Amino acid sequence: MVELAGIIILGIIAQWVAWRLKLPAILPLILIGLLVGPISTLYTENGEKLIQPIWNGEVGLFPGDGLYYFVSLAISIILFEGGLTLKRSEISNVGPVITKLITVGTMVTFIGAGIAAHFIFNLSWQISFLFSALIIVTGPTVITPILRNIPLKKDVSAVLKWEGILIDPIGALAAVLVFEFISVGEGQAYTKTALIEFGKILLFGSTFGFTFAHALAFAIKKNFIPHYLLNVVSLSVVLLVFVESDIFAHESGLLAVVVMGMVMGNMNLPNLKELLYFKESLSVLLISILFILLAANINISDMELIYNWNTAILFLVIVFVIRPMGVFLSTRGSGLKLNEKIFIGWVGPRGIVAAGIASLFGSKLMAKGEVGAEYITPLVFMIVLGTVLLNATTARFFAKWVGVFLERSEGILIIGASKASRLMANYLKTNNRHVVVIDNNETNIQKCKNMGLEAIAANIYSDTLTDNIELNDIGYLMALTGNSEINKYAINKFRKQFGENGSFRLVNADEMTDPENNPKEGLFSHTDDFIKLTEAVRKYPAIHEIGLKDQKHYEGLIEITKADDHIIPIFLKGPDGELSIISSFSKEFKNITEGFKLAYLGKMFDAVEATPTKDKKET
Repeated sequence: MVELAGIIILGIIAQWVAWRLKLPAILPLILIGLLVGPISTLYTENGEKLIQPIWNGEVGLFPGDGLYYFVSLAISIILFEGGLTLKRSEISNVGPVITKLITVGTMVTFIGAGIAAHFIFNLSWQISFLFSALIIVTGPTVITPILRNIPLKKDVSAVLKWEGILIDPIGALAAVLVFEFISVGEGQAYTKTALIEFGKILLFGSTFGFTFAHALAFAIKKNFIPHYLLNVVSLSVVLLVFVESDIFAHESGLLAVVVMGMVMGNMNLPNLKELLYFKESLSVLLISILFILLAANINISDMELIYNWNTAILFLVIVFVIRPMGVFLSTRGSGLKLNEKIFIGWVGPRGIVAAGIASLFGSKLMAKGEVGAEYITPLVFMIVLGTVLLNATTARFFAKWVGVFLERSEGILIIGASKASRLMANYLKTNNRHVVVIDNNETNIQKCKNMGLEAIAANIYSDTLTDNIELNDIGYLMALTGNSEINKYAINKFRKQFGENGSFRLVNADEMTDPENNPKEGLFSHTDDFIKLTEAVRKYPAIHEIGLKDQKHYEGLIEITKADDHIIPIFLKGPDGELSIISSFSKEFKNITEGFKLAYLGKMFDAVEATPTKDKKET
């Protein structure tokens, strides 16, 4: 009881420390696991571990294969949660790159690391390639915390995020394939058997995942599941899919849960966000327990095996030769720049699946007496710990050094997905600005998506947005909801993270009547609140541009807009196409010359006289 409670408490403490220090949680978790596991034998009175994961007759938590069953089920839940976060819209520009990374990149790592392990440690080819298969995975649990703290171009973040999640089952399948080779035996027999096994894994994994995803989605949409049972029923279905698929084809469960998560994540499910929150919380708990258990299961003798220069050489070859080689071969002919390729090649931390399956297969092969199997677990843990430590401490500096760090974030976050917000977002997107719209109204969010806009259904009172790596390049914030308090809250909460270049909100009715105390963050003008914005869009749902002659012309147009409720200035467009958000002061722009344009919403101006046209609806 004390051990179980201690693991959970220590795991959550490690998660909190990682959050405070902005590090991947895997780092403190493994260190804690080593301290209460193998290292504790150096200072305990009886020389035993403080936490013994496997029952040895007197002490321990899991008898027999219990630990490995728990690890397998926990990994299935973690991978399903990762699959839920995968959106097709995120990879519209980098889909081919990701495809090559999980195919070509995988083969480069598999072959290169296998050859390196064979010659550096003199391991058999079977054990060497099992090791290389295990370190194929990069891992979303370690990639995401690193990316959250580095403002990068959206394509770079998307490549690393998708690779981290999609490559987990690929690496697991490769490890299974090699494990089958070793288990069945040598010669022609094992090749045929392994290929048949691989085909069964693909067939049953994909089929079970796709079928159960649609079945569960159908049950959710038809309200066959009561709301209070939704999360636990979904959890039980995930475990059912994993176990059933595994029964039909051994080790196909991992692929099945990832496919299930991906399919459901790209459906229009009413309770998807709630389901995702539950799975995220559960994943945090499971990851906390798993890493401590797996690290504690390592013995001092395992660590002594790799305490030599060969380990350092192998690590350097994997990080500085094999990973960059795989990335460069996978990104040939892509739209990624050289510095972006170099950065992606640098960031490749290994995660939970590598550590979990390494412990699983390593112990099974040791029990069978396979020569060299004792190296699997400690070598994989060394790669996991080393790559996480290296990337977590250097990724930000390296991003700045190679020039992929966004010194100025130009993306725009619009809070509120009303019709006016959708018009502005579409205009921004047309003018090549990255724009994201958020709202807790699912209907409005769907309307945004139907227009091809990037939109997120989210509650600004939660921490979801602050953890979203796709918002790393956001530098402007526009709060356009009909609730003044929500607008103020959004500005205060997200100003530092998303509004470093400018945070703006609509003025309210009280501020409109007192222009002397007009807030600096006010939008458009001190005469335009949400009601006027909505009314203007209702009658004139369009955004127009008018060419400017000089500063005086601009200021004259602004005065006209203040006198007409149906004309609202929104952006100033420079000769180079750069857009600037107009604040309620409207006079912060100087030196306006011919070539500038005023973008405005509502009734169309007469371009010559700079007066409003007759009252007719513009479309």
